[in-house]
Amino acid sequence: MALISYRNLSVSFGGPLLLDDVGISIEKKERICLLGRNGEGKSTLLRILSGQIEADKGESERVPDFRVAKLDQEIPNGVEGSVFDVVAQGLGKKADILRSYNQASLQLSDNPDDSKLADEVDRLQSELDETDGWSLDHQVASIIDRVGLEQDDAFDTLSGGNKSRALLARALVGQPHLLILDEPTNHLDFEGIEWLEKFLQKAEFSSLFVSHDRSFIRSVSTRILELDRGNLTSWNCGYDKFLERKAEILSAEEKQNAVFDKKLAEEEVWIRKGIQARRTRNEGRVRALFKLREERSNRRELQGKSNLSANQGQTSGRKVITVKGVDFGWDTKRIVDDFSTTVWRGDKLGVVGLNGSGKSTLLKLMLKKLEPTRGTIEHGTKLEVAYFDQHKEIVNENLSVAENVAPNGDTVTINGHSKHILSYLKDFLFLPETARAPAKMLSGGERARLLLAKLFLQPANLLVMDEPTNDLDIETIELLEERLLQFEGTLLLVSHDRAFLNNVVTGTFALDGIGGVTEYAGGCDQWLSDREHAKNMGSSKKPKAVPVQKKSKKLSNKDKEALIELPKQIEKMEAERDQITAAMQNSDYYRNPKSDPSGDQANLEKLEVQIADSYFRWEKLESHTAL
Repeated sequence: MALISYRNLSVSFGGPLLLDDVGISIEKKERICLLGRNGEGKSTLLRILSGQIEADKGESERVPDFRVAKLDQEIPNGVEGSVFDVVAQGLGKKADILRSYNQASLQLSDNPDDSKLADEVDRLQSELDETDGWSLDHQVASIIDRVGLEQDDAFDTLSGGNKSRALLARALVGQPHLLILDEPTNHLDFEGIEWLEKFLQKAEFSSLFVSHDRSFIRSVSTRILELDRGNLTSWNCGYDKFLERKAEILSAEEKQNAVFDKKLAEEEVWIRKGIQARRTRNEGRVRALFKLREERSNRRELQGKSNLSANQGQTSGRKVITVKGVDFGWDTKRIVDDFSTTVWRGDKLGVVGLNGSGKSTLLKLMLKKLEPTRGTIEHGTKLEVAYFDQHKEIVNENLSVAENVAPNGDTVTINGHSKHILSYLKDFLFLPETARAPAKMLSGGERARLLLAKLFLQPANLLVMDEPTNDLDIETIELLEERLLQFEGTLLLVSHDRAFLNNVVTGTFALDGIGGVTEYAGGCDQWLSDREHAKNMGSSKKPKAVPVQKKSKKLSNKDKEALIELPKQIEKMEAERDQITAAMQNSDYYRNPKSDPSGDQANLEKLEVQIADSYFRWEKLESHTAL
């Protein structure tokens, strides 16, 4: 028998059905990932399963004494007390005596001569003896040990990751059959994510989670549930196989819809013929047409993909940022010691490290928002910076979405072309009614898209992004990846999303939290591998920091391919340049009304920059092979 199952589940909040007569069943020890676009109803389904709301209709069955716990993505305000107190809250009222005893015992240890306090401890101890409360004590202590925390530590002094562990322990102390997690990797660092993966993989309970972290999904999930246009589909496979099968189904759906629409169009032409055709028309055919119209009106189209177009700034200088011998720290906390590097135009660099290692601080240093205690930081010429900080970016909650993006009118300018604000926001999946609504009504995912819409309006040749993927759905993350790869400028990126980093960056700065910075080629995999190796060797030492300006002698596969392709690309660009130059030198060129001198001149200048950059990169790669 399944732990819990629902049949004919339907939910609506005044619009299209979020859940349209769906069924769901969860077995023992399953690890299920719930996928769906932002706004599809994932959170609603989680709230139904956790008992927070009821569906409009549906039937359910569950095992006797079924217990479910839910871990929300945000750390709630007002949580106080020790780790023990917080975790014990998960036991409800029966843990009140236990929490009182624990608090009184801690106070007595600080005031051993307080006789009244000693009497209170004795009284509570007697109550625990009578009610078998000591088993609860063992239960709380055991789960705290499992999540790797100290029970006497104050909750408000914990890091964000350890607070998440404490709240997870609170959810688990009641021994649930099912644990529900909403974006559990948000705000966790790499170490926290790896710990959670291993914890869930070994768990005896079932788990249902929503996540945008593709690496986490691949590592943890045993089954995929997809919520799409009100329908819930179960995929008994891993994430990669799901992607393959889903693509095949969407392709078939597109072909089927095309055939249907063609048939409908043909029937609409027939019904609109002249009076003679009307006299001879087949009434059965007319009824069939009405049915086709109804079916078409009821079709729920696949939600469109966002179109993240960005304002490209002017071409920056070849050297974007030069850092020489920089030291910086907060009090006794060292962020960087003797840090040196050069960021070149077109570099896409990731910044990784555990929580508190100083990733955001490093960005601010490189942007000269902070002054180093020693060393110099120089910016190149023609630098135009756009900064995405999801947690600190100011959004006027009382203004509409459109007013936040275009405060001075109803149009925006993208790469020299004017565009209506509603059309621009549509590219970021904002419907007109949402675009006109106050920003305070936005969900987390919608807010993230609003910040991206604001960011991409800024003409920039240096993009700086701090955790841009939080609250975005997977499809939007994949499109953001595509746009960042197409971006011709320079990128500095802080992220804990392993797949995102590996797909976007060409190099990675890894902070060890004690001042060292190690540079790796490509994404974060090698850094994670080094950390795992150090753990397995039983070493407490971090990977040794090396000067970041020292490049690896071994070329990556990508660089090897570039070394082969660059000469061909240079030859092609030089031929195009010579062709344009020869045409402009011809006397007939300026007599031809189709000629575009200003456009051709701009193309020439762009080609010269690209050729120079390509030669520079080619020489740089060749120098590595000569080492």
